[in-house]
Amino acid sequence: MVDVQHWLSVLPPGVVYLIVAGVIGVESMGVPLPGEIVLVSSALLAATGVVEPEWVATAAAAGAIIGDSIGYAVGRRGGRPLLERLGRRFPRHLGPAQLARAEQSFARHGVWAVFFGRFVALLRILAGPLAGALHVPYRRFLLANAAGGLVWAFATTYLLFSVGRAAEHWLKDISWAGLALAVLAGLASTWWLRRRARRFEATEPAEATEPVPAGDR
Repeated sequence: MVDVQHWLSVLPPGVVYLIVAGVIGVESMGVPLPGEIVLVSSALLAATGVVEPEWVATAAAAGAIIGDSIGYAVGRRGGRPLLERLGRRFPRHLGPAQLARAEQSFARHGVWAVFFGRFVALLRILAGPLAGALHVPYRRFLLANAAGGLVWAFATTYLLFSVGRAAEHWLKDISWAGLALAVLAGLASTWWLRRRARRFEATEPAEATEPVPAGDR
């Protein structure tokens, strides 16, 4: 992550915002990319004054919402065969086991899997295409998608920005310690949401995984 931050720091701010939106957007379409790493690195850059936090958060939210919506449209058109092709192309990230877990999350929790999925690597990638393939009503999907994208983007950016500024003020003579503190605090600040989100990945052996009609979600 430090390498990503260093690479971003030499780019003009406008390019950084485009990279944040682009990487997160493509990741949300169903392609495994390090969207969260790019967001965290950019938020830490904002704490040093290289970029503006409001634009980092806005770019991340826009990428998440638009990317998920495109993924939804692609998934609705391509259906499960598309997800299976993605699984063969990216077996480590989107293989049969990961797809089955994501499908179970949607079957049990509907659009809430989209909201909390923004905080889980697996569902962050699969939420859009999977929701489309399962014919989740788009209005419900869009509401959960927008809410999750905005909360994830702005909360992550401003928490890391605030902690980074505090670390820079108190630890300006020990830059590596300030960076470590900012990263640890940022991870701790999202712990509760991640813990809630993991419930959508958990498998209950005693519970059969049956598809839920789209109209009931």
